[in-house]
Amino acid sequence: MSLTPRHDWTLAEVHDLLNRPFSDLIHQAQTIHRACHDPNQVQVSTLLSIKTGGCPEDCAYCPQSAHYQTGLDREKLLDLDAVREAARHAVESGATRFCMGAAWRAPTDRDLDGVVQMIEVVREQGLETCVTLGMLSSEQAKRLSDCGLDYYNHNLDTSPEFYGEIITTRTYRDRLETLQHVRDAGIRVCCGGILGMGESRQDRAGLLVQLATQDPHPESVPINLLIRVPGTPLGETEALDPLEFVRTIAAARITMPYSMVRLSAGREDMTDELQALCFVAGANSIFYGEILLTTPNPDTARDQALFSRLGLTAQPNSSPAS
Repeated sequence: MSLTPRHDWTLAEVHDLLNRPFSDLIHQAQTIHRACHDPNQVQVSTLLSIKTGGCPEDCAYCPQSAHYQTGLDREKLLDLDAVREAARHAVESGATRFCMGAAWRAPTDRDLDGVVQMIEVVREQGLETCVTLGMLSSEQAKRLSDCGLDYYNHNLDTSPEFYGEIITTRTYRDRLETLQHVRDAGIRVCCGGILGMGESRQDRAGLLVQLATQDPHPESVPINLLIRVPGTPLGETEALDPLEFVRTIAAARITMPYSMVRLSAGREDMTDELQALCFVAGANSIFYGEILLTTPNPDTARDQALFSRLGLTAQPNSSPAS
């Protein structure tokens, strides 16, 4: 079995992976996972919304979009003290990475002034830093790199073919260009998608192809399960078959063997048994904390109890801030 990362995956190959008998797929994913990672360690991140609501984008899943009435108030950028306190709490909870999200289509240079300060105070706590701010210019990506940002999150969400059913205010090319700016600036990439938006298995394969043909692969690959928020166009979408979610996790592990595959949004609605299957399939990262930006997440005590039952431990920080 070759563990050399491939960047030439085809849609047919990945679709064939997703179509394999479940036990065969999981066996291959677990074999690769054990060869490339400690199977009993999970990287833990914390996510904080630093600017909530009022986003001009029309992403059909998002309660922060100004296009939908979801009962979410528009808020200003958090102050530094609030971010510093949240970072301290993240350290106490065992997180090693601190992610900050802002509901912008694209930040202005003035917006970045405040974000740069936040990155600095988070790094002071010894945490890895990640932000998701929307589209970036090459100059903005360079500025974030210069201040020490470790990761930039910019998800592709779904396949190119299904993308237009979910978002009309930003193109797929826009997203790919931002990812290129981030990579060119020397920042590690966090990029994944959302499952359960009404897409087909072919679309899930298409998303994985877009991720697995990047060179290098995204260092972090968040796989989100749609949270069906009332008031959004996807609020009444039929729930995804849980085993289809596990299949996608396994295929992500096989196609991107060294990436951190993160169980992200949607864990609040997952049973412990489903999450355990995802860890077996190759997931090795989660978000700690009761809120993911604006939606519920399992509380830390529940996650710690699950880790204990499964014999999992939180991965130590391999890249402490300096």
